[in-house]
Amino acid sequence: MDYTKLYPTLDLHGEYAFSAKFLTDEFINDNIHLKNKTICIMHGIGEGIVRKSVHEHLAKDKRVKSYKIDFENPGCTIIELKEELWEN
Repeated sequence: MDYTKLYPTLDLHGEYAFSAKFLTDEFINDNIHLKNKTICIMHGIGEGIVRKSVHEHLAKDKRVKSYKIDFENPGCTIIELKEELWEN
């Protein structure tokens, strides 16, 4: 399944680890305002530096319910945002 066509997607190809964290945070903020509960981040495969940076950020982010590598595309992470963000 191509999640990049189903959900809002952030493409981080060519980014550095530090900028990927900032862009990920802004992407989550934007999607909270748009009330999107599932989002996708394309980080690529490469040496895994950007993926590791993004996953470290997601693990600490209290707005993130869960995240996982796409089974069919290991260069993509699917993120579920917490539903209580929209209850107010």
